[in-house]
Amino acid sequence: MTGGAAERAAWLREQIDRANHAYYVLDAPEISDAEYDRLFRELQQLEADHPALRSPDSPTQRVGAPVASALAKVTHLRPMISLGNAFTPEELTAWEERNARILPEVRIAGYTTEIKIDGAAVSLTYEGGRLTAGATRGNGIIGEDITANLRTIADVPLALKRDGWPRLMEIRGEVYLPYAGFTRVNQGRERDGEPLFANPRNAAAGGLRQLDPNITRRRRLRMFAFAVEPIEGRLSARTHWELLDLLAGWGFQIESHRERFGTLAEVQAAITSYEELIPRLPFQADGVVVKVDRLELHGELGSVGGREPRWAIARKFAPEVAVTRVEDIRINVGRTGALNPWAVLAPVEISGVTVSAATLHNEELIAQKDIRIGDQVEIIRAGEVIPQVVRPLPDKRTGQERAFRMPDRCPACDTPVERPAGEAMRYCPNVSCPGRVLEGIVHYASSDAMDIRGLGYERVRQFLTAGLISDVADLYELTAERLVQLDRFAAQSAGQLVAAIDASKARPLSSLLFGLGIRHVGKTVAQLLARRFGTMQALMHASEEDISDVPGVGPAIAEAAAAFFAEPRNHELIRRLERAGLTFSEPRAAKADGALKGRSYVLTGTLPTLSRGQATELIEAAGGRVTGSVSRKTDAVVAGADAGGKLEKARACEVEIIDEAELLRRLGRTA
Repeated sequence: MTGGAAERAAWLREQIDRANHAYYVLDAPEISDAEYDRLFRELQQLEADHPALRSPDSPTQRVGAPVASALAKVTHLRPMISLGNAFTPEELTAWEERNARILPEVRIAGYTTEIKIDGAAVSLTYEGGRLTAGATRGNGIIGEDITANLRTIADVPLALKRDGWPRLMEIRGEVYLPYAGFTRVNQGRERDGEPLFANPRNAAAGGLRQLDPNITRRRRLRMFAFAVEPIEGRLSARTHWELLDLLAGWGFQIESHRERFGTLAEVQAAITSYEELIPRLPFQADGVVVKVDRLELHGELGSVGGREPRWAIARKFAPEVAVTRVEDIRINVGRTGALNPWAVLAPVEISGVTVSAATLHNEELIAQKDIRIGDQVEIIRAGEVIPQVVRPLPDKRTGQERAFRMPDRCPACDTPVERPAGEAMRYCPNVSCPGRVLEGIVHYASSDAMDIRGLGYERVRQFLTAGLISDVADLYELTAERLVQLDRFAAQSAGQLVAAIDASKARPLSSLLFGLGIRHVGKTVAQLLARRFGTMQALMHASEEDISDVPGVGPAIAEAAAAFFAEPRNHELIRRLERAGLTFSEPRAAKADGALKGRSYVLTGTLPTLSRGQATELIEAAGGRVTGSVSRKTDAVVAGADAGGKLEKARACEVEIIDEAELLRRLGRTA
């Protein structure tokens, strides 16, 4: 064994351990799956060539990463082990050959294939057909108790249908976030000035590990079930295919693209069609899981060192990677003042889309990967996720590349920037910074904040350029007469926008607090503060200690909120908003005997007069609740123009479909 091999193995272990911690514990991956697989396989090969390098604490000997969070720990009734990977047809054939040396009959036992969803693995415990506990994978032996969060997922049955289930069992599944939901979540985080999720997997994992189940519920996660571990009792299924049928019968969602094959040669022939299918799926996936179909053979084949089942393997597809040049690294100033670096790329086509920019997250990531201006880099864009720089290619450097340094002054207003202790981001503290103003006003007008229809980036930029506004308070001084003098404004559109701005005055205090863009104060925290203090005046005069006493509000939030209200410029802004006639109080909770008490509604499409936020407020004020997905438990779907898939699902589930006029009638109002 050479010293070079030992040094390389030590370096690989360090990189993989760091990546595992970021992926499993922090839900913030630092490298792509493809890069991780490359490092892991290199370490496996080194340990195979030099057995003395293999140690019990090597990443190749473990599943996942140690559990480290505020969530309670739970021991799985049966270990949750991870799948081995095959990247080529030859590796898949070699997998069958290894199994055949143990059990020759695997060649004729048949195989079941399923899409490999790229989500967060979970284990659900059912006793007597009822959900009693749920946990993350963790390190495979010990996970985190996320029972309350799993109960918010519509695909998780609280009580199983039919019968035939073991008295005590663990259901294994994959929690995921569809691409549409991923886009929605990241748009919200961008409005809140929070770091964007790199991919749907991390958005799902982060949602599962929230301390507040209401946050998990709003993320609208989904789950596919794929395995059963009977603890007390037996399964009636003899094959994995029949097992999936059982799960579907009990009420679980099963991924629909499963197939059954007699031989591995048939599986190999189907791989190409799977690879073509995956980019068209509405969720993130990176391969196909191939399983020996006969369940009786699973126990005989066993596992490799208690880490990987021999009877199943993931045939993974490497995500499409393109090579291009980093032409520049620039800074975008968010509404909270966060300085977000991003790469300007030489345009390159990847996954059928021309990419000319990629996120770089923060300066620590740039330094860790040693990304330089002028570098040739690998870019990945798997499915509909944000383009990312996988790594630079140092061997292609010419010597003309330049290291990037984060600015000490804001590029938009030249104010000295700040970097709070323990944070990876730098911030511009100037609330009047032009970069912050544009993003801040657009956020203020968003549907979850002040809900001003028609006020997006283009209009706000136009008003700023024309000198009509400089902050959100100026919006309430706009008149239709002034707007019609601008390009692309007619009398009707000008009148509609002014009316929408005027209507926003009726929005409750919680919407205003969220719209003001106070750092760390998202929609939920804004509601907590508004309900606790009741009025803007009470909140403005509350101490940092008073604010931190609110359940669900931590020290960092309290410090940011107190600092916001202590700033004289913010005092003046709030005074002007009060003078404009905005609502500075929060309405009391809905009466228990409201007209829609206990009823569940889903909104879809564009309603004639109500925005999504207004309709939600009316329903909740009447004792009802608004959910994001249609199920048989939904009482009615309120449909407007351009209603999409929710309308079809409502018909399939035989759920009542009503329009805005009928909703208003039930509320005792007229359209």
